[in-house]
Amino acid sequence: MRSVPFERTQSQILVNDFVRSVYNWMAVGLGLTGLVAFYVANSPSMLQLIFGNRLIFFGLIIGELALVFSISARVNKMSASTATALFVLYAALNGATLSSIFLIYTQSSITSTFLVCAATFVVCSVYGMTTKRDLTSLGGFCIMGLVGIIIASLVNLFLRNSGMSMIISYIGVIVFVGLTAYDTQKLKTMALSQPAGLDGAVIRKGAILGALSLYLDFINLFLMLLRIFGSGRD
Repeated sequence: MRSVPFERTQSQILVNDFVRSVYNWMAVGLGLTGLVAFYVANSPSMLQLIFGNRLIFFGLIIGELALVFSISARVNKMSASTATALFVLYAALNGATLSSIFLIYTQSSITSTFLVCAATFVVCSVYGMTTKRDLTSLGGFCIMGLVGIIIASLVNLFLRNSGMSMIISYIGVIVFVGLTAYDTQKLKTMALSQPAGLDGAVIRKGAILGALSLYLDFINLFLMLLRIFGSGRD
């Protein structure tokens, strides 16, 4: 008969392995996004192709949304390799559209904001992983806040009010800080609920789905912070 300490050790190993896989794939996504964004920003022909043609630009945006919804809603029906390929493709497309930040903000402010975002993300993730408090209610509140941000951002596309844009950014930071902690706790719960001997492909798909959630939290938190602290080019 297994002892309780042994069972706890095995459970912790499963959690650690799963979480490590999630963060590894998230890091791959962020790295690819950064490389593609930097490459596009330094390629006049690519900039002209993406931002000089609205059809292509909005086509990329629609493609990104389709990939996110596809992975989120159909990950259980696709193979692990397909889920991985779609995640990598999404990260690359997102890098292409996010290359515009190198044209709007100075590289030094992008770097410093990225470091602030990374530190904030780590703190929130550690809290979500270690706290014994159930963050479900926090997650629900932040999701409602996210819906509000989307609606307000759409309205501000027509109003073009800089004050409203800044308010949206501050609220966005709070929302994505909360979502980071909530999504991290969800990953821990997901890992603990996995039965022993679960197929590796299923674990990979769960890791990709978790990586996508944290990737989106990080990117959106970074963009909100950049709007607040970023220094524009002269």
